[in-house]
Amino acid sequence: MNTPQADIGLIGLAVMGENLVLNMEERGYTVAVYNRTSSKTDEFLSSKAKRKKIVGGHSLEQFVSLLKKPRKIMFMVKAGSAVDEMIEQLLPYLDKEDIIIDGGNAFFKDTIKRVKYIEEKGLRYIGTGVSGGEEGARHGPSIMPGGSASAWPEVKEIFQAISAKVGTNKDIPCCDWVGPNGAGHYVKMVHNGIEYADMELISESYFLMKKLLGMQPDDIHKIFLEWNKGVLDSYLIKITADILKKRDPHTKKFLIDFILDKAGQKGTGVWTSQNALELGVPIPTLIEATVARSLSALKNERLNATKVLGAPKGIETNISRESFIPLIHNALYTSKILSYAQGFQLLRAASNEYGWDLQYGRIAYLWRGGCIIRAQFLEEIKQAYETKPDLQNLVLAPYFSEALKKYEQDLREVVSTSLRVGIPIPAHCSSLTYYDAYRTAVLSANMIQAQRDYFGAHTYERTDMPGSFHTEWTKE
Repeated sequence: MNTPQADIGLIGLAVMGENLVLNMEERGYTVAVYNRTSSKTDEFLSSKAKRKKIVGGHSLEQFVSLLKKPRKIMFMVKAGSAVDEMIEQLLPYLDKEDIIIDGGNAFFKDTIKRVKYIEEKGLRYIGTGVSGGEEGARHGPSIMPGGSASAWPEVKEIFQAISAKVGTNKDIPCCDWVGPNGAGHYVKMVHNGIEYADMELISESYFLMKKLLGMQPDDIHKIFLEWNKGVLDSYLIKITADILKKRDPHTKKFLIDFILDKAGQKGTGVWTSQNALELGVPIPTLIEATVARSLSALKNERLNATKVLGAPKGIETNISRESFIPLIHNALYTSKILSYAQGFQLLRAASNEYGWDLQYGRIAYLWRGGCIIRAQFLEEIKQAYETKPDLQNLVLAPYFSEALKKYEQDLREVVSTSLRVGIPIPAHCSSLTYYDAYRTAVLSANMIQAQRDYFGAHTYERTDMPGSFHTEWTKE
């Protein structure tokens, strides 16, 4: 029988799993590991984990026996049925109060069911979002745990030790308890929805400089490098600058020009869009970013359509780079504010719907470091919600409302120019439409209500008196 020695165990030694284990060990914890393919465990123990406080099990029973009680076991496996299968395989070896942690991108409704199922068996369950990719997992990710509240004190020290740190003294962990059942995975899902929008907006800005202004990657690289010193300071702006200067080792030309314009996705953007529609929350920029990836995947169809319909004009020769680049910057910043506002509006609706009592300022700080959407202006989001916890929408906070008023015309100019010459920038267009609609006191929906009542007797409300009304529209 093995002597329990490990502080935490991790199942799934793919890139994220391995790096999280090395991160934990580096922070002083002994870690037990298990992988379904035993050779992967042996390879890890004999290479990256060699001479470190990392032990391996070749069966689940052996793996569990290596862990101190209450056992803390983290999964880094593919979302879906693989998680349920692993839970069932583990249960025979676990005792009351042991803790199962799902660190993958699980759908939050699945996590709600799993928390209930595990708690009924006397155990505890944490569904935690982990963001930051390979680098974050190794050196400090953003961690968003939720589930069985009594499990949080048991894992808090480890999770906060391995997470990214922010603040003046780099002592504030980007990890805190989010809420019950599926709250942690929900917050990660919305993070990914915002990530989709952020990436699409940045790619559209790059595309405008390339197609509209005829700029080369090295020139655009310098622009993004400069932008990263101001209000757009963020991880995604930084890596975009890095990408634009990279040259292909074979041709010595810029690598970005050889990458196929066909974006992939793993489903979290779709989940965010679907849930927003279920809750009736408008997140057009996030949805449009997801749709844009699906449209990009139609590469062969787009090539054929270009032959049949002709390509848009694209470039406009009479536009000054010096005057238009600042407009692109301001349009990107404005759209970025609006996309985050939509994401936080969705969090607010979900918190009410599922009874989570989410703390939005705290969530902004969870995203301040380690994760993919980390950005300087999350400090302002945190401040906005600390100043007014019941803030209806981020765009109503003074810092952001002033920025929107200041740069609205720049976004409008960028959108109108792109529409005129046929350069698709759907996320920017959706952001502007959202902004205009949200601040319009009277919209065209009165006609929709009249139409619905005409063909379906769905009734309508009036502006001059309370109640629900129906009209026989075809009667004189």
